[in-house]
Amino acid sequence: MDSPLSVAVAPAWLLVLPDTDAAAAVAAKARPHAAETCPHASGRPWLMGRWQPGELTVGQSGGVRVAVLGEHAVTAAEASRAAAAVAGPAGLDRFARAWHGSYHLLASLHGQVRAQGTVTGVRGLFHGRAGRVRLAADRADVLADLTGAPLDEGRLAVQLLSLGVLHPLSGRPVWRGVESLPGHDYLVLDRDGTRVRRARWWRLPRRDVPLAEGAPALREALRQAVGVRVRGRDLVTADLGGLDSTAVVCTAVRAGAKVAAYTAATHDPRGDDVHWARRTVQDLAAAEGAGTVEHHVVPAEQCPLTFDGVDALTDVLDGPSLFAVDHNRRMGLLRLAADRGSALHLSGFGGDELLAGASARVHDLLPRRPRAAVRHTRGYLAKYGWSRREAVRQLLDRRPYGTWLEQVADDLTSPLAPLDAPQFQWCAPPRMPPWATPDAVDAVRALVRAEAAEARPLGPGHGEHRELATMEAVARFARHLNQMTRPLGLAFASPFYDDRVVEAGLAVRTEERVTPWRYKPLIVEAMRGVVPDASRTRATKANATLEEEAGLRRHRDALLALCEDSRLARLGLVDADVWRAWCSGPVSAELENVLLHPTVGCEAWLRARESPARRARG
Repeated sequence: MDSPLSVAVAPAWLLVLPDTDAAAAVAAKARPHAAETCPHASGRPWLMGRWQPGELTVGQSGGVRVAVLGEHAVTAAEASRAAAAVAGPAGLDRFARAWHGSYHLLASLHGQVRAQGTVTGVRGLFHGRAGRVRLAADRADVLADLTGAPLDEGRLAVQLLSLGVLHPLSGRPVWRGVESLPGHDYLVLDRDGTRVRRARWWRLPRRDVPLAEGAPALREALRQAVGVRVRGRDLVTADLGGLDSTAVVCTAVRAGAKVAAYTAATHDPRGDDVHWARRTVQDLAAAEGAGTVEHHVVPAEQCPLTFDGVDALTDVLDGPSLFAVDHNRRMGLLRLAADRGSALHLSGFGGDELLAGASARVHDLLPRRPRAAVRHTRGYLAKYGWSRREAVRQLLDRRPYGTWLEQVADDLTSPLAPLDAPQFQWCAPPRMPPWATPDAVDAVRALVRAEAAEARPLGPGHGEHRELATMEAVARFARHLNQMTRPLGLAFASPFYDDRVVEAGLAVRTEERVTPWRYKPLIVEAMRGVVPDASRTRATKANATLEEEAGLRRHRDALLALCEDSRLARLGLVDADVWRAWCSGPVSAELENVLLHPTVGCEAWLRARESPARRARG
């Protein structure tokens, strides 16, 4: 693929090198593009890249150095105490489990290197080989550039699957030889730089904390998560829409932050985000004083619709993103935040997965507490109108994850599940779009079958797995949004994806946290005294279905432009004529667009890799 080096044009990146002279060639290749370098105790380059002032803290003791990069409050003295306390890579576990924020944790220990991101992957880490030397980076494209890794067309074909939550395949980088590090693991580069190993540092909490105890714990974890970000800033911006973003804004305000909050109106007359946002701001002003929140409502007619500009995106992303279809809609608001002078934007990303949870937990409840499982099942059937017959079939399906993956491979071209299909499986079965070529389908089928032999779920049951897999998928959206906003000088923050917040949420008893009868009971209880009561007990959630349907009609020409000289078609992954015909006809935004979004994301990403604007930046 003819494209400029991502290492030259990406606005923020991190490279982690082993403590060996063998890494000198890679360091020399990265050096012209790196604004910052942090050495090992030996003097050899250890960390290279681009990051903002204040994001990196380094402590040292003897031949050990500990670094924390990201959104955190770790001081050099704390990092130095950690360096003095660790004798080997595993010794850093207790600090990884204690420090708040969202960050990469890195250590150089007498020739060995430990590196890790966050549990959900919102701070990702990738590793690969340049010649014989192993190295790691926080962006897959930067690592591919430095190692010369070619595009893996089979992995790219996986990105065409609907939904994007097929663990572990959906999270794999699209370059051959570049691998992602699971969030629950840390990576160790050995002394000569030729070997790498993974070790587990994080496990699911016991999930036995009563709601009455778990709510204060979540409140404190969220307070710490927001606090490390707003402390010392004159202004932060934030989304203010649903309950999750409202919790973040109110937590920031209670911490004394000056917040400029943005609410996007929708064309849906039932959308009530603007009403509740205004009510929240009014109640906060009454409690904290006028002017506490500077509130901006963006009228619906000023918000770009879904699919706006999808044929002209130039973002420097390290992989295809489902967010491409809503790029201009989302970035319009974030540009307003950057223009306001903010360097950090708070979001409620991650709240749905953590706080609403997965109904699939009923599957795991059934053998332990059958009566409770039946009662919860009836609640979900009544709430969502799901098929009773299909619910029984799913709940009685006790196949392990690997066996279920084999069925996924067999059914890749089957029709999508209907809207009334229950959600008690490992995840909604993904499908390839009808315009995928036979070669693309065969490649994905082979990869899924190969994975089925050894794949393990992310948790012990369907519910835990589904929640964590969805967190990983949405964390990728958040990570890509951060890559989009960095050129604006704006960091996109997702406090609900901080490790300490995830742990506090998942520790609460399943039956109390995930229920068909209450809307997000954990955050409702946790935010007593933080979010004004009227907004705290809100039980509605707006969606953008009307924006998508209207966008599909208004921006059909942009979609059809992607079908012309399609880069995916050049690679033999899609049939452009079939795709064009499908985009020209009527499409259900509520169901069928789950097939369209991934293809748009892949096509837009391939085009952005070769865009003139990107070349100019390089």
